[in-house]
Amino acid sequence: MTKTNNISITINKSAKALALLFFFLAFSATAQVITKADTTAIKIGEELRVSFEIQADTIDLVVFPDLQSFLPLEVIESYATDTTYSNSKINYRKQYGLTQFDSGSYTIPRQKIIFNNTFFLSDSINIEVRDVAIDTTKQKMFDIKAAMEVDKAPFQFPTSAYWLIILVGVVAAIWYFLRRKKKKAEANKQLPPYQEALVALEELDSSQYLLQNNAKEYYSLLTEIVKRYLDREVDDAALESTTQELIGRLNALKKLGDFDFKSLDIKHLETILKRADLVKFAKMQLSSGQAQADRSRVEEIISNTHQAIPEPTQEELLQDTLYQQALQKKKLRKKIILAGSSLVLVLMIGATVFSSLYGFGALKETVFGNSLKDALNGRWYKSQYGAPGLVIDTPEILVRQTKNNPKDSVASPINGSWFTYGAIGEDLYISLSISKAARQVSQKNPALDVDAEIEQALEALENAGALNLVVKQEAFSSDEGLKGVKAYGDFNLKLPNGDISTEKMSYEILLFDQQNTIQMVTIVFERDLEYANQIKERIINSIEVPVLTQAQNKKQPQNAQ
Repeated sequence: MTKTNNISITINKSAKALALLFFFLAFSATAQVITKADTTAIKIGEELRVSFEIQADTIDLVVFPDLQSFLPLEVIESYATDTTYSNSKINYRKQYGLTQFDSGSYTIPRQKIIFNNTFFLSDSINIEVRDVAIDTTKQKMFDIKAAMEVDKAPFQFPTSAYWLIILVGVVAAIWYFLRRKKKKAEANKQLPPYQEALVALEELDSSQYLLQNNAKEYYSLLTEIVKRYLDREVDDAALESTTQELIGRLNALKKLGDFDFKSLDIKHLETILKRADLVKFAKMQLSSGQAQADRSRVEEIISNTHQAIPEPTQEELLQDTLYQQALQKKKLRKKIILAGSSLVLVLMIGATVFSSLYGFGALKETVFGNSLKDALNGRWYKSQYGAPGLVIDTPEILVRQTKNNPKDSVASPINGSWFTYGAIGEDLYISLSISKAARQVSQKNPALDVDAEIEQALEALENAGALNLVVKQEAFSSDEGLKGVKAYGDFNLKLPNGDISTEKMSYEILLFDQQNTIQMVTIVFERDLEYANQIKERIINSIEVPVLTQAQNKKQPQNAQ
């Protein structure tokens, strides 16, 4: 009985030890991630740093959260992961810089940190974002600075001059090439076959081959002269034929009656060609005067053949003329192709040099132009839209839109006027709407519900394809004293085919209230386009509300009293 009790006590102790072990493992698994924040209260736009610490082995895989999981707070910076070593362990510490541009209470949600094949959740943190008190009465004012004289800008070679130099060089190169080729063609202009053969025989007579006892070279030129003549006048394969082949074809032509060759001429030609083969390849020794006799016989054969060739008929002359014209066209086509290739090569070299000096973007703008740059530097239009009016400068006059227009990018206002230029997804989109406020103002609540109006405008952007909208809001004040509210940020655009655009789009919404009327200007543009940003700034700086300015001028004397 005692032995049984001891066994029971031992089992109970083991169960307790296992339970403690499982509890410790569970506790250690949930306690591996340490979440810290440097503060729990920040001002609008101030940075809040949140850090996550985890301990792991050297072979463990640790992945910290991405930048989209901290909403409603915005990540302004992701700091590099800090690692320290302690007792064969690695301590990972990852920091994120967060902020928020709207006051209120926010909660940083629990973040998922991947550890090998599982994940851990960090603690959530409550954050208070406070307003920044601004006293405009104590703002120090400064006088307008006087105009300053600056040094004259250094002379810059116009960009068009580079292209002019390249074009002149290309034209000069083409002219020189064609001129040189023309002179060469005139110098090497071919004589008629019979005259060419006689001139070649005279040049052979003036050579020194026989005096130098060089019969091989002499006979090579002699046979080439007679074969070239026959090639041009009788048989176009004479130059490439052997002696036996050439003589066979000449006899065949004689039998067919195409040429009235003398049989003796064909026999003498065969004898001379065979003797030339023996001299050239067997080094046969010639008797005295044999070479001169063969030379005279060749001239006689050429003269007899020239007399035997019939005069060309009208049809043959016409065919020859057509052939010559086709040949000229072919040569002209080759010249054009060669000139075009040279031009393309020079342009490619010029483009490479230009892009290396000024960048590929400048080359693209110079060659293909830039619609935004042209719009920025071109004529602008100052117009007043709606009633009460809003004056604005734009590169193009805005076009009035109708309700529920299927071509429109954003839904039209319910009550009022609406004017647009471009479309969302293009380089630049401008929208100007003037409508009655959704909620009437009263003496107790004289301000319009600005947040509701901006929310409605953002919903319109989402309906037009905007995804992942980042929204920032602040007060707007122009140099002329015009005050309103500005909402701005970025978004991704959903394309008509369902894909997401790789280029980030930016937007700015300016809202003014005047006589219980909402005046809203929306500008959407591609974020990384330099000229689009400049156009946006110029449009915003040009906005005027004439009625509001007059009302302020009337109130100023009363305030002064």
